[in-house]
Amino acid sequence: MINDLWKQIKKKQIAPLYLLYGNESFLINETKQLLIKNVLNEEEADFNFSSYDLEETPIEAVLEDAETFPFIGEKRLIIVHNPVFLTSEKTKEKVEHDIAKLEAYLKEPAPYSVVVFAAPYEKLDERKKITKELKNKAVTLEAKKLNEQELKVWIKERAALNGVQIDEDAVGMMLALAGTNLFMLTSELDKLSLYADTEKNIDLETVEKLVSRSLEQNIFALVDKVVNRKIDEALRIYYDLLKQNEEPIKILAILTGQFRLIYQVKDLARRGYGQQQMAGYLKIHPFRIKLAAGQASMFTDEDLSKIISMLAEADYQMKTGGMAKELLIEMFLLRLHDYSLQT
Repeated sequence: MINDLWKQIKKKQIAPLYLLYGNESFLINETKQLLIKNVLNEEEADFNFSSYDLEETPIEAVLEDAETFPFIGEKRLIIVHNPVFLTSEKTKEKVEHDIAKLEAYLKEPAPYSVVVFAAPYEKLDERKKITKELKNKAVTLEAKKLNEQELKVWIKERAALNGVQIDEDAVGMMLALAGTNLFMLTSELDKLSLYADTEKNIDLETVEKLVSRSLEQNIFALVDKVVNRKIDEALRIYYDLLKQNEEPIKILAILTGQFRLIYQVKDLARRGYGQQQMAGYLKIHPFRIKLAAGQASMFTDEDLSKIISMLAEADYQMKTGGMAKELLIEMFLLRLHDYSLQT
């Protein structure tokens, strides 16, 4: 688990080899920063920290650095990015890597060096000998996207790290408003923690008042207002987006994507897919699937087909200059509201 790894690093229990892989870049980045902070002090970092991109540098140059004694201090820290040879991806590599030298190094890594492989790939090629050997020798973190329950635990633990508690309903509201991006959630939690410095508690009201909504979450809220017959509130959200200089064409694209997702979720549910299966099939976070499933119950297939046609028409008008862009979305929302009243 990520928290166990971070605790070990903070206790200065440092391994000679790390492998960080997966598509959750936040977790990889946080782990790298934690290693930099705990392996080297500020003075040592100038002399004993190196970073390499294996798309530009051969692995043997990295290993030569790793086998060089630290100039001052006890450790060298070397972060190695893009080890594409661990995957099955076919790339036009600028450099060739001597994998045999890496295999030899893994058998006996330098005790005074910490080598961190940062692989931003969803999967590694487990059939490759080098992948197996590195995973066997290194402390390995699979930085995958967190599911809804893991996100809730992570939010509570991040709040605790900031010295505050967060109420259960406030956690759910944070996900609904800010989305599932860990960079965004961290920024919002840090802000909320400063605000709650006196009482040391973040409640639902504080989240609703202070959390910045992502564009996607604003669009979700806008759609939710329409389907619940609250057109005035939907238009208010839309006007706020315009005041924030959001482009109408971008708003329309995300609106279209939201209704397309609602249609797909409804169709997959009818075919017997569970929400986790839908998330894997559509490559979308399970929390977004859950929200879309709630909205899908508000529409028939005929409703959604009609709405998607309306969006396509608005898109055509926007791209051909048939009407002012801002007005086109306003007209769509009013038509959608009128249509929902008839059904």
